[in-house]
Order: sequence, then C-alpha cells, then structure tokens
Amino acid sequence: MFMEIGTSDIDAVDMFHYSSCDLNGEYVLLLLRAINQKLRVVNIRDASFGKEFLRDLSQRGLTCQVLNLRSSHFRKLNMVGKFIHLRSLNLDFSSSLTSLRKDCFTCMPNLNCLSLCETRIANLWTTSSALLKLPSLVELRFQKCLCCDDTGPCPGSTGGKSIDSVQMDSEIRVGAPSSFDEDYYHYLNSEEADLFDEVESAYEDTSDDSEVDFTYHPRETSMLGAYSDVIPQWNGLVDLQTEISFGTLAMQDEDGSSSKSSNSRHTTSTVPKKYIACHPSPICYEKHYREYMVASLPSLKVLDNLSIEKTDKERANGIFSQHFEYLPYKRKNKESVVSILHKREIRASCTNSQNWRRKPLYVSAKSQCFFSRSLSAAKVGSSAWPLLHPLSISGDESRSFRPRQFEYHPSDSSLMAFGTLDGEVVVINHENGKIVSYIPSLGGMNSVLGLCWLKRYPSKLIAGSDNGSLKLCDIKPISSRNKGTNSSAHSVTFDEFDQLTSVHVNSTDEWFLASGYSKNVALYDIGCGRRLQVFVDMHREHINVVKFANHSPSIFATSSFDQDVKMWDLRQKPIFPCYTAASSRGNVMVCFSPDDHYLLVSAVDNEVKQLLAADGRLHLDFNIVSTGSSQNYTRSYYMNGRDYVISGSCDENVVRICCAQTGRRLRDISLEGKGAEASMFVQSLRGDPFRDFNMSILAAYIRPSSNSEIVKVNLLASSDYAKEDSDGLHSRLSCSMGG
Repeated sequence: MFMEIGTSDIDAVDMFHYSSCDLNGEYVLLLLRAINQKLRVVNIRDASFGKEFLRDLSQRGLTCQVLNLRSSHFRKLNMVGKFIHLRSLNLDFSSSLTSLRKDCFTCMPNLNCLSLCETRIANLWTTSSALLKLPSLVELRFQKCLCCDDTGPCPGSTGGKSIDSVQMDSEIRVGAPSSFDEDYYHYLNSEEADLFDEVESAYEDTSDDSEVDFTYHPRETSMLGAYSDVIPQWNGLVDLQTEISFGTLAMQDEDGSSSKSSNSRHTTSTVPKKYIACHPSPICYEKHYREYMVASLPSLKVLDNLSIEKTDKERANGIFSQHFEYLPYKRKNKESVVSILHKREIRASCTNSQNWRRKPLYVSAKSQCFFSRSLSAAKVGSSAWPLLHPLSISGDESRSFRPRQFEYHPSDSSLMAFGTLDGEVVVINHENGKIVSYIPSLGGMNSVLGLCWLKRYPSKLIAGSDNGSLKLCDIKPISSRNKGTNSSAHSVTFDEFDQLTSVHVNSTDEWFLASGYSKNVALYDIGCGRRLQVFVDMHREHINVVKFANHSPSIFATSSFDQDVKMWDLRQKPIFPCYTAASSRGNVMVCFSPDDHYLLVSAVDNEVKQLLAADGRLHLDFNIVSTGSSQNYTRSYYMNGRDYVISGSCDENVVRICCAQTGRRLRDISLEGKGAEASMFVQSLRGDPFRDFNMSILAAYIRPSSNSEIVKVNLLASSDYAKEDSDGLHSRLSCSMGG
C-alpha cells in the first residue's frame, strides 16, 4: 500500500512509534523506505529495534523533515547517510551518547533545530566543531526550559529578552511536566517498560568500536542520578527541576562560583515563572558554557530555549577571548601550513640578500621559533579531534603489563620507562612498541610509584615501590638476551623508605630524595649507595611528592596534604624552609618549570596554581572548576617547555590544556573507555619533552577487571590520520578520538 503512495493524492505521511508496539526493525526500515519522499515526521523515540536498525538509519539516511530519536542508543553520533530534507532532529535522553564525530552533521545542510538534552556530551571543543558543519542551525538545546518541549525561544520565561535582562525571583513555582512528558512518564510505569528492558538486554554490545550501545541505561527520569556515583561533578544535580539554572547560563559570581537557588517542588507563588533549566547534559556545567557556544556558533539564534541577542554575542565574544585560546600562542587567525612555510622561505631568502637599499621583508624579526609556533598553531587548530592511541607492546602477547607510573627518558626521545602494579620496571621504545629492557619484581617490589631517570648516566634510573623498596637500575638494551632475563646484577638496592610515594634525582645525579606517607624526607647518596639523612617533621601531614629543581642541585620543594608547599635548600640544613606557600586543599604534587622560574602546584579537586619559584608568590591561578569530591586527586605538568600546562584528575576523564602565561584554556582531551560502563579516569600524565603538543596519559578504568593503559596523545595530528593509516599504528584504537 505504501509503495504506491507516491502516485496518490496524499501530501505527507507522519510515522509515530510507541514502545508498546512490537515491531521488527527490519520491517520498520522497509516501511520508511517505501514511503520515501512523502515522509514528513518520524517519531521513533525509545525504539527497541536493535543496533542494526540505528546503523542502517545512520548510514543510509531518511527523507523526512522531522526526526525524533529520543532515548536512542548512539554512543558516537555518526549520521553519514542522506538527510537532505531534515530540518529538526531530537536526540534527547540518549544516555549512551558521549561524543559527536567530526562529520556527523555534514549530511544535514538544512537542519535548523537540534536538541541534545540529557545526553552525556561534555566536550566544548569537539561539540562546537561538529556543530559548525550545520550551516542552517539556528536553534540548539543541551538543556531545556521546564515548560518547553521543543526548541525555539521559551514563550513564557524571558519574554524574548536576553538572559542579562532576566531577574531572579525570590520564589519560583515549579510546574508539573508538560502533557508530552506525562505520557512518557506514564509509559515508564507501565508493564511495557519491563518488556522493553528485556528486549534491550538482547542487544548488549560493549565493544569499543561500536557506535551503538544497547547496554542497559536508566530511562529519562534518572539518567543523571545513575551516573552521579561514577562522575562526582554530577552529584547534587539529579533533581534539576527544582533549581534555577542561571549558574549554568553564565550568571556567575566574580569568584567563578555558580549562583543557584533551590526551591521545593511544591512551593507555590504568584510570581511569574522565569527560566528553569531541566534535563541538562554535562556540557552545561562547563565553565562559561553558554558564552563559549554563542561565540563559537555565530549563526545561532536560540540556545537552551533562550534567545541570543546582540548584547549576548558581544558579551560572549569578550568572555571567550578572556578565558579561551582560539589558537595556540595567541594566534588569532587560522593559517595553512603551506602559507607558513612559504613565508618562512621568503624570509630566509630576504635575510640572505645583500640588497642594502631596502629593508628585507619580515626583518621585524620573526625567528624560527615564531614559525615553529605558527606551524603548531595551524596543526592544533585544524582539528578538535587529536590522535589518541594506547601504547602498544609488540612481541609480548603472552602477558599484560599493569602500568602504575611512567617517565619519558631525558635525552632519548624514543624511550619511556614505566613501573607496574606488580613491581616490574619496563623500558620501551614508545615509537615502535618494542621492549628495550625489563627488570622483574624479584619478589621485593610492590607497586612502583616512583621513577626517575639519571641525566648524566642515561642508562640508569631510580625505582621505588609502595613497600619502601628502592633500587638503582642500570638498563641495558636487549640485544643478546631474552626479555625475561634476570637483571638484578645491574641493580643497586638502597635502605628502604616505608610507604614510599615519590622519588626524585637532583640535577647532578649526586643525590635523590624519597617521600611518602610520613612527615619525613630521606636523602640518599647515589654514588656510595647509602642513605645520608632523614629530615623529620618537614610537614604536619604526609608528603606526597618531593622534587629537586632542574638546574640547582641543592634546591628542592615538597608538597603535602597539610595544604602547604615548601621550598628547601640542602646548603642550609633543611630545618626551616626558604618559604611556605599555602593551598586551600591538600597538595597532591608540585614540579618546577623547565627553567626553574615557576612552581606548578596541584591540590585536591582541580586547584592548580603557578607560583614564582624565587619567593612563592602567586603568579597564576588556573581557576579550574572543582567537582566537590575530596578524593579528586589532581596532577599537573608542563608541556612545550613552560608554555602550556596539562592537568588531569583521578575522578575525571578529562585532561585540560591551559596557557602557562595567561591561564586561558586551549583544549580539553576526553577519554572514553570500552563500552558505556567502562568509565576512565586520569591517573597520571606527562608532557613529551621532545615533541610539542604531545603527551601521554596513564588512564585507568573504574571497572576493576580492566587494566590501566598509557594513552599517547598527539594534538598536531588528527584522528582521521588513524583511520587512513591504521596499519602503521600497529594498535587498535581503544580510546575515543574525540577531543
């Protein structure tokens, strides 16, 4: 019947599917294809048709104008089929959706309205880059006004005024859900809901390369609550219908904290109801989210049911330039690599010219450093999806290492050492994945928490484990012996330091320091292989990290969970510190900038500050939003010399990249595990000392059965490269390519 609809007098066909229907996904697709050009509205929210249905829909497309896929099971949106007529797309409550692919919207040139409420999308950079591929997009939602079901400006909240003109009421009456939502909530309590959950489990797919995820997720009413135990920054955000979301819409205090007002669901008032956000995606809780989206998407007219006025755009552009870097190194305009190379070539030829009558072009002195930075800016700015891939180990399929700590080699750009939870020390060529040296645990080492290479003796490193074992390992390349050969003959054992957490060697390779779960620090002589002294009670609580300066052999800093960072000098017998700098939370770590000009201090829950190393004065506070978790241990290091700071925390799956001179955010790198239930977090990280905008992240899974892995990140290469040249990587990309 429907195959003949094209020749009939029927103008359009709308299709509505409810989960009480028991239909086969293959038959539904045949029906949609049969209607073809007469198809107008397709509403298949909460459909249980399986992953093949969504895959076919994504790859072949539809001819409809309105597509409602609420509660779908996309993990990474990749709708590459023909959606030429599509004007409105609803993906609300798609609790599996974590990221947008680079070209997922290029097939929708006429899409005007897009709704993504209560998804798991969180990355500002990848999201805005994907949305820029929608030339007709004017209305967008990641959270909605409580009284609104569709995109577009809320008719009753702001009266069409910009958000700056909205004044908060002392009392708000929170209305009941709309009739549309009432129908859906009624369905949730019906017997069919149980039936749907049973059908859903049959399509379980946790493979990492799958773009569709049919593992069980709670429905619309409780998705945030289900993830709040895994993602701490969502704690307290479950019952968002009772909160005024001006904090998420950039109505923030000067100190950066969000202003919120909570009211009882049953509070009544005659005061008119203002904007109340509900069903937000985690992206809404990113600092300056609204300004970032408004500045990044200049064609947008409505965001989260609020109209965007001219004053909003001006304010958003100002805040964007104040808090974000459009391109690295303050570059304001994107340039092609070819153009930069051409300018460098012209400058070189003009500089060598002997024409004295006129000044050479570009004589203003743009150095080679200027052009290298320009090249980096061009490459980093070319894609919001950098290349991520796990460090693979070739030729060792018989076992799986469990890394716990790692360090780049100080002089050989190809080498990296990592210690494992089993007490092993492995030196690997991280460019080709081949093991260079291996030192087994020998029963004496537990988890290796401290690693530090010697600088003057590049084959040696200090390794310390949590049971107090300390060894000087002499690493020799494996040329004539097997990996498992006992290397104890190349090791020197030192007196133990109980409950060790950190070791560090000074700049002349004479001494090293050890700290741990105590208030003491031990000094060791590397040459004679013995402990020289223990400095007692240097802090009021345990000292998590101790670091020597990079150029002064007697200067070192300690960071403690007593909230203090202290600078010490061995020449003054460290009884009293040179100075003390305080944090508001317990300090997780401290490190010197490569030139020893700054101290980078990381305290619990994203408190990251840069101090002047000379006297401990505050130079820069990076103002990273806290999650509210007292267990969110934060670590930060330098990248590109002292140009940028990378920061990650153990309760989050994000690495933040900030300019070390201005604090402006350049990019966020998000990690995604294998399947929706395999959340990842940042256990440690290091900037590559030899390659600009390269780093490695020690990523751990919340799932206990999964091993942690070292993920290499190259911001100068796009994830598209991995697809085109996957054979050259010699590894399956098990982490998300998304920002």
